[in-house]
Formats: sequence, structure tokens, C-alpha cells
Amino acid sequence: MSSKRRLTLVQNYLLAIQFGADLLACFAGLNAGYWVRFRSPMANWGVEHVPAWSTYASLLILGTLFLVVSFSYLGLYSPRLLLRPNRTGYIILKGVFFWLVLFLSTSLIFKFEPPISRLFVAVSCAASFLSMVFWRQILFRILTLSRYRDRLVQKVAVIGWSPEASSLVTAIGADSNQPYWVCGVISTPQSPSPPPGVCKVLGPIESLEATLQRHHIDIAVVADLDLTRSDLLDIAGACERCYVDFKIIPSFFQVFVSNLRMQTISGVPILGVEALAIRKLTNQFLKRAMDIAGALVGLAGSAPIMLVLAYLIRKESPGPLIYKQVRTGRHGQSFTIYKMRSMRMDAERNTGALWAIENDPRRLKIGAFMREWNLDELPQFWNVLKGDMSLVGPRPERPELIAQFEREIPHYNPRHEMRPGITGWAQVNGLRGNTSLVDRIRYDLYYIENWTIWFDIQILFLTFVRRQNAY
Repeated sequence: MSSKRRLTLVQNYLLAIQFGADLLACFAGLNAGYWVRFRSPMANWGVEHVPAWSTYASLLILGTLFLVVSFSYLGLYSPRLLLRPNRTGYIILKGVFFWLVLFLSTSLIFKFEPPISRLFVAVSCAASFLSMVFWRQILFRILTLSRYRDRLVQKVAVIGWSPEASSLVTAIGADSNQPYWVCGVISTPQSPSPPPGVCKVLGPIESLEATLQRHHIDIAVVADLDLTRSDLLDIAGACERCYVDFKIIPSFFQVFVSNLRMQTISGVPILGVEALAIRKLTNQFLKRAMDIAGALVGLAGSAPIMLVLAYLIRKESPGPLIYKQVRTGRHGQSFTIYKMRSMRMDAERNTGALWAIENDPRRLKIGAFMREWNLDELPQFWNVLKGDMSLVGPRPERPELIAQFEREIPHYNPRHEMRPGITGWAQVNGLRGNTSLVDRIRYDLYYIENWTIWFDIQILFLTFVRRQNAY
């Protein structure tokens, strides 16, 4: 039996166990929710008649099925997650919240009997999450300490060497939970050898098939794109005969690489960047609806704070209270951004456009406090309401600075694929103010490429719990 077939059998066996155990864990979580709601002191909270377990049993079974369907829809039962506990926990968290909304909505539409207690659903949501995470952690510990870990880890051989290959090897080596292990490099005449101690050389490309079989390779990754078309066809053929997965590092695509998709035009295969999730009409509607709701709440809630700040600013420095500045937004269009003025008047008269720096002498006394707590950005809720900005997105820059950035920094302009945001993935990771632009762009592109409404909610939550120094 080939190593690939053994790997598939082990994966399917473990996924079947996971599915069955998830059913039991979810059912246990819902039963715990029933017990806490109806058999504990909580039973006295607004319930005239406590339903018997037998009358609730059908709803518990239906809720269990809804939970597992939610997990399946979110991709929980993927072989890639068998050794990824953190990613698994994140999907479980999304799944239980998705289930909460779905189950409550269904119960309201179909008028279940007995009626569903909302408190029961909330308690069951928490109990199911805890039971799922608890048993999944036990499974992960068993897998990592048993012979199954070696059976689940796929052996990778890199064909040729390049900076991208070095990044791949480093990324796999840095994460102990990766289901991959780089065995070594198969050398090619065109590419250099890997640095000593990084990867061993398994053999030359001329003996590729024998090398793949001798080392029981599962995945061959081509990193040398100087190989000819004939060479690539020979490599693909050897991989096919040895039941080895054939991969190529897409060195020509450095932006949105995870959205590369194969499509056909009149039967001709074309490789290119697929439409991003944020470009879908339904997703744009969801994001815009959340922006409008958030902007209305933000303006109403921050109005008293802005009145106090306006008084303190005017007291320290007479002049306009709102600072207007031109920024670049979606698709490179300019717009006027609004901020509470945190610097003295004419702060850039002699210097031109500059980034704020730590202990900036141009700041007002109240300005330092405002910037530390991001209070100067409260008027940007109006920008969000107008449609110039979003609650979450890449931070907008000034046109005169962008003219320099887009020439000096690779892949700068793709961050204008969506509306700029009051907060963003780069900002909650500490990348704002006088920090590395390259790192900020990398985080911005990751956000654009991996956008979901859940990602936005996560960033909004982190914005409140992580206080950043914006200078």
C-alpha cells in the first residue's frame, strides 16, 4: 500500500471519529444547557412551567444536528486541521455563534413546541463550545503523543532552491503543528544549493523518481521556475507515477496568492486571481450595513466626548476644532477625512506632509491624550456614514505620501481594493504611526484576501482591548 493511500485511510478514520464524537459532545452541551436552564436555580427566571426532558429531547437532537452542520459548513472536518488546535478552536467558536443565530431564527419561523427558551440557547451555546474544545484538546494531545502524528505528517521535497523556497521551509519549521515536514531539496542545475544546515540535498533532478520512492515523499514542490516546460512535464509525470502530489510555488503572483484559481475559457485553462470575497455583492451589502449601524451608534455615543474635547481644544489653542485632510480611499479616489484637531495651528506650514512621531512637538497637551486613546478619530464615524470609509479596513494615507510609496514599496496599491477603515488588522497588531510600511501592507493584504464579516467583528473587538500608541 502506498504512503499516500495509508495517509488517506488514517485521515478518514480520524475524521469519522471526530464526527461521531462531535455529535456526542454537542448533544452533551445541549443537555447541559437544558439542565442549567430548567433544573438549576435559573429555572425560576421567568418560566411558569418547566418542560420535561422528554418534551425537549427532539429539540436537543435537532439542535445537535444544526451544530454539526454548522461546523461542517465552516470546514471543520478537513484533514488539514487534525494537527491545528488553534484554527480548530476558532472554527468551533464561529460555528456555535452561527448555530445560535440559525437555531433561534428557525425556532421563531416554525414556532417549535415547546417554545425554545432563549436563555437555554445561550447557555447551550457556551456549554457546547466548552465541551467541543475540551474533547478536541484531548484528541490533539493523543495525536501528538502517539504514532498517529507521524502518519499524519506529510513529507515534502522541494525541487530547486529560491527565496520563496526558503520562506516555505522557514514557515513549516516555525510551526510545530504544521501537518508537513520538509525532508530536503532535490537539486537542479539552474538553482543554487540551500545554505548549510537549512535543508539536506536528497539527490539530483536526474534521479527524481528514485528519490521520491526512496524517501517516501508525499508532496513535491517546484521552486525553480527556470526549469523548461519539458522539465516541468517530466517532473509532473514522475510525481504521477509515484503517487506524489505535484505543487509549484507561484513566484509570479506575490499578491492575493491564496485566491489563485484555475478556470477555463472555451476549454483553455487559465490561472489567475479569483474574485475576492469582499467583491461579492452580498458581502458588500453586509459590510455596508454593519458600517451604517456602527457609525450611527458611534456618532450618538461619542457626541458627549467630542463636546468635552472641543472645549479643551479651544481652551488650549484657538482655531478650528475639526481638522480636515485629503486622503486616498477606495480605487484611489480622494476624500476629505475629519479628525479632532490634536496639533497646534499650521503644524506643517514649514515642513509639508509628515508622519506624526513619538513625543511630537506639534501636539497639543490634550492632543497627546487624544492620540493615545484614538479619540481624535471619533469624527470619522461621519466619514463611515457618508461611505468614504468603513469601520474596518486599511488606514487611508495622504495622496502626496502615496505618490512616493507606490513607487518604492511593492504591492502598495492593492490595499485600495476596499474602503479604508477607522481601525484595521495592521492597527490592532501594533502597526500604526511611525512603523514599518512593508509590514503594514502585508497585514492589509492579508485582511483584504481573507475578509469575512467575522474577521471584521474580531478586529473591532481587538480594537477595544488593545490600546495602541498612535503618537
